[in-house]
Amino acid sequence: MTTFALVNPLCMYRKIAAVIGSVVLLSGGWLSLTGLTLPVALVPLLWLASTYDDSRRSWRRVLGWAALTFALWNAATVWWIWYATPVGPVAATLASTTLNTFAFMLYHTVAKKGPKALAYTTLVAAWIATEYWYTVGEFSWPWLILGNGFSHDVWAVQWYEYTGVFGGSLWVLVCNILFFEAWRHRRDIRRRIAAGAVLLLPMLLSLGMWCSWRQSDEGSVRVTIVQPDVDCYDKFHTDAERQERNIVDLLAQVPADAQFILLPETALPDYYWEPALEGAFLDELIDTLRNRTPEALLVTGANTTRYYPPGAQTRTARPLSGQQGYYDIYNSALGLDSAGRRQVHHKGRLVIGVENTPTVLFDLLRFLVIDLGGTLGQIGMGQHGTAFTHDGTTLGPAICYEGLYGDFYGDFVRRGAQFMAILSNDGWWGDTPGYRHLFTISRLRAIEHRRAIARSANTGRSGFISARGDIGATLGWQERGTLSAAVPLASQQTFYTRYGDYIGRIAEYLLLLSILYYIAYRVKRRNHLVK
Repeated sequence: MTTFALVNPLCMYRKIAAVIGSVVLLSGGWLSLTGLTLPVALVPLLWLASTYDDSRRSWRRVLGWAALTFALWNAATVWWIWYATPVGPVAATLASTTLNTFAFMLYHTVAKKGPKALAYTTLVAAWIATEYWYTVGEFSWPWLILGNGFSHDVWAVQWYEYTGVFGGSLWVLVCNILFFEAWRHRRDIRRRIAAGAVLLLPMLLSLGMWCSWRQSDEGSVRVTIVQPDVDCYDKFHTDAERQERNIVDLLAQVPADAQFILLPETALPDYYWEPALEGAFLDELIDTLRNRTPEALLVTGANTTRYYPPGAQTRTARPLSGQQGYYDIYNSALGLDSAGRRQVHHKGRLVIGVENTPTVLFDLLRFLVIDLGGTLGQIGMGQHGTAFTHDGTTLGPAICYEGLYGDFYGDFVRRGAQFMAILSNDGWWGDTPGYRHLFTISRLRAIEHRRAIARSANTGRSGFISARGDIGATLGWQERGTLSAAVPLASQQTFYTRYGDYIGRIAEYLLLLSILYYIAYRVKRRNHLVK
């Protein structure tokens, strides 16, 4: 009796320690640390699941442990959304935890009643498939894709130009499985060698690519990025004139020979009707270009609107107050040159809650809105990346959240972008890991598509990133000013650029086959037992 009383609490403490261990090992890459703990981060949770039998009571207990692990991981890495809204981290955690838990419990179910190889295949396929769903669903939150955890370790994942971040997720999952098996069979040196080889070989390959990589000699362009440092929470509610004077003052610091000038997302405080895109401040900006930097293209974020007559409206359009007709509001990037020509890109990946909430549900779900900036409610959605062309050079003007989607981001490159601009307004979360990790994720996009990046944020962090993922000059938190650099150009497309998230698509089919195989296996086994 005494022995049982001692053993049972000890077992509970070990399971709690396993949960904490997995949470700590999973979180580092999103907290400005390293992601190199990810290849063993699920081992404690895999061990915990292995201690239970195949009964329904045990299944429910593993469900609880898994949900707790993933909820704590989400909370540890997205807590900073609290600065924008208290409900934000709760909503993000519920959605992400649900998908993580679904994938893990599918694995656990197969592991207890099916072949081990099938269980591990199910784990890999289900996890990557659910990550892929993050990126293609209308409501998506792809922040915690495992492959994103290496944004501080770009020397180790140079092969993302072939696989994208889903290749990183695949590597992490296979490593965890092999290290778990090596731990379970500690006397089998072959398992330890296999686990070590799968961990180290991709890293060594990447290190070789990192050391030998050279920027293609296709010339460069002179780019100036502007960081206005406007308080996000005052930006949409204070004097527009003051914001406009701030921009004009900063443009006076731009070198006369600049070829591209970047302003952040929603930098212009007014709304501009398409297709004319006319306004007094736009005219002033064009005059400023003509007088100071006549060879430059100014790329800036702005809110634009488009009118539709009755019957021609889109599904995201709103009715005009007191008038017939409808209109869409777009979070846009505008390209302006000294001749008055205008180019426009509509943001195609929208922030869940604040920009992407169906109009019919918005009033009911207002309490769930994650306030990350700009116009609340369902806004118009662009369909693809739009490349801007100026003086023989093409750039891709990605807007903030679009930098989380490797395949969508690649659409700018497929349309001819020779370098990338990212316009962002990510000061909503204060001086936290949120805006810092959003910047470093851009390093992974640079590697995937081998395009240099110039990033302009409303406040910290603006800067330059090479096509190898190296960080150049930057402006930090609450720094106001400009930065200029020569940004190299490239025209070749990587394997990942051409084929996109093929690993995610394969995972979907593999998951379906795994489920069908498991069902057939159980039916056959049940019939065998009946006979």
